[in-house]
Amino acid sequence: MASMTLHRPAPTAPTPPRNRAVAVLAYDGLCTFEFGVAVEVFGLPRPEMADWYQFRVCAAEPGPLRAVGGIQVLADGDVRDLAAAGTIIIPGWRGKDAPVPPALLDALRQAHAGGARLVSICSGVFVLAAAGVLAGKRATTHWRYAQTLAERFPDIRVEPDVLYVDEGSVLTSAGSAAGLDLCLHIVRRDHGARIANQVARRLVIPPHRDGGQAQFVEAPLADEAAPLSALFDWIRRNLDQDLTLARLASQARMSERSLVRRFREAAGTSPKDWILTERLGRARTLLEATSLSLEQVAAECGFGGADTLRHHFRARLRTSPTAYRARFAAAAE
Repeated sequence: MASMTLHRPAPTAPTPPRNRAVAVLAYDGLCTFEFGVAVEVFGLPRPEMADWYQFRVCAAEPGPLRAVGGIQVLADGDVRDLAAAGTIIIPGWRGKDAPVPPALLDALRQAHAGGARLVSICSGVFVLAAAGVLAGKRATTHWRYAQTLAERFPDIRVEPDVLYVDEGSVLTSAGSAAGLDLCLHIVRRDHGARIANQVARRLVIPPHRDGGQAQFVEAPLADEAAPLSALFDWIRRNLDQDLTLARLASQARMSERSLVRRFREAAGTSPKDWILTERLGRARTLLEATSLSLEQVAAECGFGGADTLRHHFRARLRTSPTAYRARFAAAAE
């Protein structure tokens, strides 16, 4: 199984949205959870933020619109209002085989050409793909739809193992809950790590969720996870230590062979890759929120030295620790 990453940033620094207006699409057959994710992150008033988003719901067709769960939605805008938005969110779609209205496709193309940032959650990627804005770009979607997306749109580089992909002006997330990861990433891009952490705290979720969606394929979590939960917590408390397989096995009170098997069944990856992901997550937090030197960050996270930290940042995140700090810590100021 390949190493799993939270996301892979675009090779160039993302440009800010053209304005703070966020439009979320509503359509007949609306995916209620995905829609709620967008509302929760961008639509709630936040008095502590002077420059928060201006939120609007735009209907793809005349309403009232049916939503999953027996709900009806009456939107305050329509596709014509997408032209004024800085960010447009497609919260799922009514089916991977469901056609997309030509008027909606035209509105998305024109908005994107005018500088709007397009975002899809889960199956919403099929709308962006139909609009042609993902051609030649990387994208992701729910693991159940990844093969269909790749086959139907061969000009898209589908990455099935990640939680989200940031291509600058077009961003896509994996299955439903991964929309939260992507929306928090957008807040972090726009407002910095401190504000994103505040939003995550209000949602009672971690600001960074480690791993990729491959660990959720077929089973959300193996039964073997429970005996290892204490080990996971212990590792997180001791990331600065030399975490050899022998030491982990001793801590878990099992043989090394059994540990590797149980770990992969529970976490979807090897102990080595899981620890690397945890260390990178800790390093990202320290780079965002502290002024520690790279050597200090490397020591705190168990990388040993700054050169090793730089190597893993390049390999996993396609950026350097210094560039990452400049991008996210500066946004928080």
